[in-house]
Amino acid sequence: MSLNKPQLPAEDQVGAAADRAAEAADAAVNTSRRVANDALDHVESAIHTARANVQPAIARIASQAESLARKSLDAVKDGAYNVRDRANNLGDVTVRYVKEEPVKAVLIAAATGAALMALLSLVNSARRNSDR
Repeated sequence: MSLNKPQLPAEDQVGAAADRAAEAADAAVNTSRRVANDALDHVESAIHTARANVQPAIARIASQAESLARKSLDAVKDGAYNVRDRANNLGDVTVRYVKEEPVKAVLIAAATGAALMALLSLVNSARRNSDR
């Protein structure tokens, strides 16, 4: 015994097929939306995790940079104080030497001046020769 389904007219068959195709397309669109939303949620979560991991590192680096800058500034200040103290000591020693040995001091100053003038003369002469 064969059960034959009653045949729908062609128009109804085409309409039913179109309805099934539209439903399948709607289902595919909805699935695509869910997949895209899940992917965006995952990316957003990854961004929040990365931000949470990066912010402490940035704060730590900034703190280390500030500490290094402070130490560098302190070292420069200490160096400047040392140079100033040495210059003061050297000035005191020079004044004392000039007071104790005025003739030698004048002779040393004259010799130093003559040596500097000779050096400057040589440099100027060499410069004039190289310009030619």
